[in-house]
Amino acid sequence: MDVKHKDFVQFLSVPALCLYLVFFVYPLIQGVGMSFTDWDGMGRAAFVGFDNYAAFFSDDRAMNDIRTTIIFAIASATLLNLVGLAYALLMDRRFPLRGLVRVIIYLPAIISPLIMGYIWYFLLQPQRGFLYHALMQLGLPDFVGNWVLSYPKSLAVLVAVNVWQFAGMTMIIYLAGLQSISCDLIDAARIDGAGSTQIFFHIKLPLLVPAIRINVVTNIIGSLSVFDIIMSLTQGGPGYSTESLSIYIMRMCYGNKTGYSTAVAMMLFLIILIPVLVSLRLTQSKD
Repeated sequence: MDVKHKDFVQFLSVPALCLYLVFFVYPLIQGVGMSFTDWDGMGRAAFVGFDNYAAFFSDDRAMNDIRTTIIFAIASATLLNLVGLAYALLMDRRFPLRGLVRVIIYLPAIISPLIMGYIWYFLLQPQRGFLYHALMQLGLPDFVGNWVLSYPKSLAVLVAVNVWQFAGMTMIIYLAGLQSISCDLIDAARIDGAGSTQIFFHIKLPLLVPAIRINVVTNIIGSLSVFDIIMSLTQGGPGYSTESLSIYIMRMCYGNKTGYSTAVAMMLFLIILIPVLVSLRLTQSKD
């Protein structure tokens, strides 16, 4: 009976496997092959070997995009997990209108990042944005300033808007992990004299490892492949200083460099894959 059940389960996985092969493995193989050509998206492709990869590493703009993408990903993924965990700890408590507060925190995550970026641009627009006029009416200085002309300020605004929008999604995962922890463990720890800090670090945090793994992996993937929020807020400016690799790939592709852009996409795939595998390995060791 067990053997039949196992065979039936394997049979049910065939459609999912076929979809995976068709929509992931096959395009990946095609992309690897295309990255070794000079195809412009229209004519015949010619094999150029590793020339596209050599051109990528010799392009100062591409190297700057790697730096911007990594800085954004580190800052964004770290803050998303910290803010999301803080929200989850607060929302795990009982207080009036708790359900409404959870909805308000999560609500920005269901809005398109492109639309959210335009909303924040109109709020923060230098000299003309709503926030600028509101602060002027209150007699307060504009603490944001002309952020679009400064790389550090532009990057900080991008990270802040991204964290504000998606912290609610991270919170949901952590909240589910917190609510799966047995109350008996916490009650037993309190009887033994453990305080709130000890309960968090010795009971809650170790049992949140599965939730941490999910959030870290998804936040790394989302932050390293960021596109919408940058296009709507800065369009990669000032200059190309806040341009991410995803935007660089898009612009190279539409610049008749499809083969080269595919090679850059392969590099982005590796840049995402490495930290994801490392984080999975570290969290598995914690289990």
